[in-house]
Formats: sequence, C-alpha cells, structure tokens
Amino acid sequence: MECVAKSSKPPSNISEIASKFAKVCRFRSIGVFPSENQLPHHRPLCPSNRNNGPPLADDFGDATEEGQCDGEKVYPKSVEVQTKSNECGHVEICFLFDTVSALKLAYVQLQQAHISYDLDEITAANEVIVSQLETLCKIKRAYNKEKQFEKSNSISACSALLLAEIQVSEGLLEKLKSQKKVKEAEVASLRQEFQDLDLKNRKLAEALRQREKENDGALIVSSFRDIVEIALKAIHDFSKPLIALMKASGWDLDQTANAIEDSVLYLKRSHKKYVFEAYIARKMFYGISLQPYNVHNIVRFDEPIDALIAEPNSSFAKFCRTKYLSIVHPKMEVSFFGNLDHRTFVSHGKHPRTQFYQAFVKMARWVWVLQGTTSTEPKAEMFGVKRGSEFSDAYMEYVEEYKEDMGVYDEEQSRFRVEFMVTPGFKIGETLVKSRVYLSKMRFSNSTC
Repeated sequence: MECVAKSSKPPSNISEIASKFAKVCRFRSIGVFPSENQLPHHRPLCPSNRNNGPPLADDFGDATEEGQCDGEKVYPKSVEVQTKSNECGHVEICFLFDTVSALKLAYVQLQQAHISYDLDEITAANEVIVSQLETLCKIKRAYNKEKQFEKSNSISACSALLLAEIQVSEGLLEKLKSQKKVKEAEVASLRQEFQDLDLKNRKLAEALRQREKENDGALIVSSFRDIVEIALKAIHDFSKPLIALMKASGWDLDQTANAIEDSVLYLKRSHKKYVFEAYIARKMFYGISLQPYNVHNIVRFDEPIDALIAEPNSSFAKFCRTKYLSIVHPKMEVSFFGNLDHRTFVSHGKHPRTQFYQAFVKMARWVWVLQGTTSTEPKAEMFGVKRGSEFSDAYMEYVEEYKEDMGVYDEEQSRFRVEFMVTPGFKIGETLVKSRVYLSKMRFSNSTC
C-alpha cells in the first residue's frame, strides 16, 4: 500500500491495525486480472467451515443477501457481547463488519487501478482505505474505553455516570476549542485593524508635521523684526568659520581688516572681527530689493542645502551662487582648500555638501527670507550709515562688546563718530530695526559740532 502512505498520513496506530487486520482477515494474494470488469471470487460465508469461529474478511466478498453455503441458506449468528443492550452491541458488530468489507473492497479497487495505472482511481481508492482505517481506529478506541469500564465495575451505574461526564467534558472541550478559534480570528482581525489605524496615524502625524513646518514658516515671517534679527545673527555666525579659516591659512588679519576699512581706531584688537562681519553684510545686502515673494519652499526644509539639491535652478539657488562668488575671492578659496573646487561647482549650478558651503547657505537662506517677507503696504526700506556720521541712538546702536567700554565716557556730554557700519537698518511702517555701527573712541564736544 505504498500509494496510501504518499497521499495521506494516517494516524500512528493505523499501520498496526492494518497489520492485525491482515492477520485476522487472512488476505489472499490478489494478482493482476485480465480486465478491469473482472473481480476476484470469494468463498461464501459458511459457519460450518469456521468451527463456529468469528467470520473472516474473505467471508464478506461475494456472499448473497441470504448468505448461501453449499446450497443451504445460512444466517449469521448473533455475537453475544456483554453490553448494556444486546441490540446496541449487534448494531456495533454489524458496523464493524461493514467497515471491514468496505476496506477490503477498496483494497481490491486499489490493485485494479494499478492494471492500467489510473492515477485518479488510485487516489480515490487510497482515500477510501485511509478513511476506513481511521474508522477502525475509532472503533478500537471506543472498544478499549468500554472494555476498561467493564474491567473496573462491570459497567456499573457509577461507571456509566463517569462515562457520561467524560462525554460531556469532551463535548465541552470541543466547544472550547471552537470558541478559541473564533477568538483567535477576532484577535487577528483586531490586530489587522490596529495595524491599519497605526499606519493611518503615522500618515496623519506626517501631514501634521508638514503643516506645522508651513505654519512655522508663516509664524516666522509674521514678525519682520524677528526675521531681521535672525538674518543679522546668521551673518555674525558665518563670520566665525570664515575668520577661523583665515587664521588657519596664515592670513594677516590686521592687514586684511585694514584692507576692508582703513585707519580705524579700535578699542580692542579683538574688535577687528566686526570688520569681517561688516564685509559679509555689505556683500549679502548689496543690490537686493525688498520685494515680497513666497519663501515657504525654502523654510519647509530642515536643512537649506536640501532646498538647493531639490531645486538647483530656483531663485534661491541663483542668489546663493551670486553671493558666494562675491564673498569668497578665488585667492581666499585657494588658501583655504588648496583648489577652486567650491567655486567651480557653484559656478556650474551645483552645490557641494561641505561644512563651509553649508554654513554659507544657512546664512544666505535668512537673508533670502528677509527680502521676501516684506509687504507692499507699508513698503519696507533698508538704510545705511556713512562713515564719519555722528552717532544717533534714534536709528543706530553700537555693537555689544563696545558697550562695556562706553562707560568711561560721559555719554550726555560726549558725542561719538561712526567708524563703519556693521549691519544696515530696516524700517517697515512703524517698525524700526536700528543699524549696528562701530564707533571711534575719539569724541568731539558740542562746541565743535
């Protein structure tokens, strides 16, 4: 029965039952038949030949309805089984014999199917054999269970009650298993629903974060004064790496500062850093026009370099290219990096992701945002202060570090001269952002004004 083992895996004790079944039924060797319609002949059921023993498997092959043997009618004897009901035991034995007969017939059909090797018939016969073997296993288990009760107390009322309780428990167990499957299906459905909701929440969170970015941009541009202060601070921050590279490259800072603004009287040598900040501000604000335009495409990026990569031909990209080439002189770049790669990249509309260039882009973004966040009514204005002008706190303010040294003078009795403007001033409506200037320590009295 090789085909049986391949098609379906019977229970572990089916092979044992099949072996015992073969011994009990005394299977005869069934050969290959001349044609598919011919069936093997079986010996009729004859109790006289069996010495009143139990009927064998061969006795159920071709027996007639009346069970003839040697011309005489033979009726199968009733098997006496010690059960609670003789009628019930007779039915169970008949069911056992019917199962054995069906198994034998299926086995015959399985061998017939091998004559022309019909795979469909082989499979069908195999399934019938497996089904009948499983039925025999169930009968055996029921018989063993009943036999155990017979040994204990001859199927007493207590044993019957216990059997009934076991049956009830088994039924309850099957019910619990069914409920478990239902609950598992509900859990799987809820888990899928949770995953869908979690995905939807992530999408909503991303949309909310994007909207917050846009709102942040709207809030940033809502205060013109705040934008000016941020832009001026960005210029101050960019001057630090620029000065650091100049020092590392061996530049003479005193000579460079004099080249930017000559003959300046500094209170401290460290104040020369404001000359470089003034140089950057002069280059960044030169030629710009305060005209309103959409800046959301720039402020929506966490890193402004990403905005340049996303839109390399945008107005902001052109602004960065123009201002970088204006601020960083070729000789300066060669002394910094030993080559002109930055300048070459920027000249061809590309934007390198170096630390120096990214620092420049961060500063350029806020200057770009500043000139685009102005309004048409009232019109924004930018103003500067010439060197040598008298200091006026109405529209000027001196640099922070200068304030520490101003205490040595009597500001009410003295007036000061502007040495150079660090950052320009801005005015929009009634909002005024003062120009930051560096003052000379020289003073002149009211009599000489």
